[in-house]
Amino acid sequence: MDNVFFWLSKLAWLLITPGSWIVLAVLAVWLSAKLGWSRLSNRLLGLTLTFVLLFAFLPVGDWLILPLESRFTTNPVLPAQVDGIILLGGAVDPSLSAAWEQTEVGAAAERLLALLTLARQYREAKLVFTGGSGTMLQQQHKGADWVEALFIEMSDISPRVQFERESRNTHENAVFSKALVKPQPGETWILITSAFHMPRSVGIFCRHDWSVIPYPVDHYARKDKLLRLDFDLNGHLHVLGIAVREWLGLAAYRITNKTFTLLPDSAC
Repeated sequence: MDNVFFWLSKLAWLLITPGSWIVLAVLAVWLSAKLGWSRLSNRLLGLTLTFVLLFAFLPVGDWLILPLESRFTTNPVLPAQVDGIILLGGAVDPSLSAAWEQTEVGAAAERLLALLTLARQYREAKLVFTGGSGTMLQQQHKGADWVEALFIEMSDISPRVQFERESRNTHENAVFSKALVKPQPGETWILITSAFHMPRSVGIFCRHDWSVIPYPVDHYARKDKLLRLDFDLNGHLHVLGIAVREWLGLAAYRITNKTFTLLPDSAC
């Protein structure tokens, strides 16, 4: 069932990403015009232009992603003693790294920096990186391999890190990492991932009886300028796509019972 869920989630996203909305809308305008349905074509064209301008000038993505990013406290007060730290994959593009034969870090690099910082603070804590490949067709390239190579080059923490290489999504991050490190009841673990992704991640780890302290990083919403008006179609669509994908992911994971609640508001 996990394989079916993985493939369906990837295929569904190809159709529901905001970029696809625009492509489908343009296709509908062209098709209705070719069929001679001029009134329908004009209406569809008007709606398409309206939404494109809306997305271009207004930070709709910020409005949708802010509730996710605000769900847990940024820079939380941490305990003096921590047993382990988990870093979820997503900061490295394994396929691009393999193509250029060097670690290619993306927009979520803050995840890696947070682990380096906390690893120095908690020198006795276990360290876990979990992440294989989230792509459908290039499973041979593993994110963990390139993160390990990066840590060897720039840090002395690499020997302390246990690398989980087979997970393809957040559900498998939790399942495979738990099998790898076997956390004990009462232990204190910190979970690092992007702020927008933290609610779903906490829900999944709680579903597997693994209590974690959320440590969110990598924010997108300009919460100090939510009512701004600027022309940035590409940037706004990018954030909107992340927000839409995460909200749908929350719903899908709850429906399939992979999380204990739709939108967790505290660690379990």
